[in-house]
Amino acid sequence: MNPVEDLKEQIRESILSESEGRGALTDEEVIGIIDRSIQRLSDKSFLSLKEKMILRKEIFHSIRKYDILQELLDRDDVTEIMVNGTESIFYETGGRIIRWNKTFENQEKIFNVIQRMAGNKDRPVNAANPVLDVVLDDGSRVNAALRPVALNGPVITIRRFGKRNIKLSELTDMGALSRDAAEFLKKIVASGYNIFISGSTGSGKTTFLNALSEFIPRDERVITIEDPAELRMEDRPNLVRLETKGRDSEGAKNITIRDLIRTSLRMRPDRIIVGEVRGAETVDMLQAMNTGHKGSMSTGHANSSGDMVVRLETMMLMGMDIPLKAVREQIASAIDIIIHLGRLRDKSRRVLSIDEVLCADDRGVKLNNLFFFREEGDLNDKEVKGRLRKSGNKLNNREKLREAGIAMEDI
Repeated sequence: MNPVEDLKEQIRESILSESEGRGALTDEEVIGIIDRSIQRLSDKSFLSLKEKMILRKEIFHSIRKYDILQELLDRDDVTEIMVNGTESIFYETGGRIIRWNKTFENQEKIFNVIQRMAGNKDRPVNAANPVLDVVLDDGSRVNAALRPVALNGPVITIRRFGKRNIKLSELTDMGALSRDAAEFLKKIVASGYNIFISGSTGSGKTTFLNALSEFIPRDERVITIEDPAELRMEDRPNLVRLETKGRDSEGAKNITIRDLIRTSLRMRPDRIIVGEVRGAETVDMLQAMNTGHKGSMSTGHANSSGDMVVRLETMMLMGMDIPLKAVREQIASAIDIIIHLGRLRDKSRRVLSIDEVLCADDRGVKLNNLFFFREEGDLNDKEVKGRLRKSGNKLNNREKLREAGIAMEDI
């Protein structure tokens, strides 16, 4: 152990000794103990004022926050943090993944950070429950894995979100979609079309779903169902947020997305929003859409709108033993619009297509493309230039627009 790490360890021991028997300490009391310890112990090893301030922050983070990761969590420009055991830490900023010059000294310190992340969320993580999915108080989404499933030691992946919701108008200004597509989406959300958002990992599905929620009429009762909870639908007067619950240390029953969808139907919802579907819960989500809960929304992973339909078919069959034709008919009846997002080679996030779901036949679910992304620059350019264009096809299903009293020109 180097002299500075040795000093840190002595200070930690001093803090534990001073805090023993005093109960829970405030942050101010902990900082006071750290300052006195640094002053007393640094007399034996000269430290400059700058070094003392750095040491003070590092020790406080290791005791009360998330150790060396807190420095990255405090940066607004960091969108992803990846801890690969004690070997390396990477972070993403501006679409670029960078290797950090800091690492954890040992696996025990990573495990302590994971326990702190899980601590107040009632989500035990240990050898018997080696995978953790949780959302921190700042909205960051954490996935952690321990041995025996993580072979190179404790692994942490943290997805960061902005401190506020990005509005659809801002996404338009950033070039994520065109203004006419944004106007179209505002109208179909307000009119109660059932919408499914597809895309790859990191394409911005949750951000986009939050942006669309701005146009849900404020007098409607909205129920969100997630694993874990990430959506932030600000200033909604009649909002119920539900989150799954894993089996706890006392053996309490799992509460799954399927359980929560069924429960939500007894809560008098106008709209049900499922953060993401990954399996058999797709059955319950589509049945809710098919039983009068118009304007409901969800997201899923896929490479295109067509691929998303095929994935929905597969997930439906995981939860229900019915003919494929009946599955396709349920999908076509439940979902009105599929919005597909993508992350392009320059790391920009764009709406790549907007498709209307028409009907189903023996060959599959038919889609009517309304908007598509066309690249306009040189394919060898690092920066992708292009925009979302109208396809020229008309929206076939206009019944919900008429019911909502919203006029709309042909598209």
